[in-house]
Amino acid sequence: QVQLVESGGGLVQAGGSLRLSCAASGSIFRVNAMGWYRQAPGKQRELVATFSTGGSTNYADSVKGRFTILRDNAKNTVYLQMNGLKPEDTAVYYCNVNVPHSTGSDNYWGRGTQVTVSS
Repeated sequence: QVQLVESGGGLVQAGGSLRLSCAASGSIFRVNAMGWYRQAPGKQRELVATFSTGGSTNYADSVKGRFTILRDNAKNTVYLQMNGLKPEDTAVYYCNVNVPHSTGSDNYWGRGTQVTVSS
């Protein structure tokens, strides 16, 4: 059982900042990747920022230079610091963790947190 709980979403004006948090719990012994995805109305869910095996990071082009993914291993928590928010960032943001097992891997998702950026 793996549980992911997101927090930190809200309503902000363009140019503002938010920090999202995702706390992980359960039978996690190793992680292939962990990070954030988002889904805007009428669009597919897309990668925002992730940590991959070895600690490398991957960012969507649209958020590079504005968003930063951070982690606190002791707290089993990953963060997304979002600065310079734009209306186009409005979406439900989901925490994701990819966990390996003997025959492949499994994805686990949080319930999502709404981020709304007004112009």
